[in-house]
Amino acid sequence: MVKRFLVSFFVFLVLAPVVGWSQVVVTVRNELNAVRPNQTVELAGPELLHLLSTNDARRVHVAEAGGRELVVQALDLTGDGAIEQLIFQADFKPLEEKKFTVTLGEPQHLTKEQFKAYGRFVRERFDDFAWENDRVAHRMYGPALETWQREPLTSSTVDIWCKRVRKLVINDWYMVDNYHTDTGEGADFYSAGKSRGCGGSGIWEGGKLHVSRNFMGSRVLANGPLRVVFELDYGAWVANGRRIAETKRISLDAGSNLSRFESQYLTAAPEQLTVAAGIKKNPGSTVQVRKSEGWLRTWEPIKGNGNVGCGIVADPASVVESTEDDLNHLLMIRAAPAGSPVSYYAGFGWDKSGDFSGVEAWEAYLTRFAAGLKAPLKVSIGQ
Repeated sequence: MVKRFLVSFFVFLVLAPVVGWSQVVVTVRNELNAVRPNQTVELAGPELLHLLSTNDARRVHVAEAGGRELVVQALDLTGDGAIEQLIFQADFKPLEEKKFTVTLGEPQHLTKEQFKAYGRFVRERFDDFAWENDRVAHRMYGPALETWQREPLTSSTVDIWCKRVRKLVINDWYMVDNYHTDTGEGADFYSAGKSRGCGGSGIWEGGKLHVSRNFMGSRVLANGPLRVVFELDYGAWVANGRRIAETKRISLDAGSNLSRFESQYLTAAPEQLTVAAGIKKNPGSTVQVRKSEGWLRTWEPIKGNGNVGCGIVADPASVVESTEDDLNHLLMIRAAPAGSPVSYYAGFGWDKSGDFSGVEAWEAYLTRFAAGLKAPLKVSIGQ
């Protein structure tokens, strides 16, 4: 099984006036006594490019010991042309320390097969926003679906598409418009409806869940090969008398079954809000909450096509409690301080993907993911 954790980047250097290093050596240590495959290593873009005396992140190359070159992605999430981060991925054994060499060369030219994360606004399918990596695929619903004459739906839910292949499938599945039938790659077996689906959220006020309508606008901030990042804007809705608007930033890395969700809420005055992230209730599902590790999971049969587990993982310090309403199992998450963004991870595993043999394997994945959030990789750079 593969997972991805955010990485803390500790730079143990003082930027000297002399720049133009011929190479930078990046040392990365796994602090856990556990195998960690497909880990995303994040490097601060301004510092690294300064040391290499370049403004062109396309020329940055990263190689493992032994010389194997890794795929590098540059991230400019603000759209101002300045690179905030450069990322690459590597596997780590328990407590392993690895060194990577960063040099300048010709600009990278990637093939389609090297892209492991992707997302887009799907206007031709009633304004869906769909995203995926080499493990999972999701979609959320835009404004046109609310007025579709055949089957209108107003919902800020998170839908899931089960994949049994490592390649990207979104464009192919939308093109043939037959994604509810498994022809060997997987399919959309899940029916999220008006529930929270697999990780959707709302505001918990007055003993009730208050949710938005479909998203009104979207922006892609990064689009592979290793990470997709995008934002969805939700128009104001009323939660127990308070008017609230939301911008939701979602990211997904290659090799991970969980996306990161970060919501920034706009209210008349900064207030501490209790956010409820949820998973749809389904007949035959089992539910487990492990508050000490910050996760909620389900495991359920999915329309005669095996079993699927949905999961939500948050910082245990931010988890207030778990509860439920008529449609959802809910994990309550509170931002601290008031007015700050609320974040958590959510996603799923399918036993027919070959990655999860059963509910025990799904629980173990969530436990390891939570442990990785507490013990991020340690990164330092030097010559």
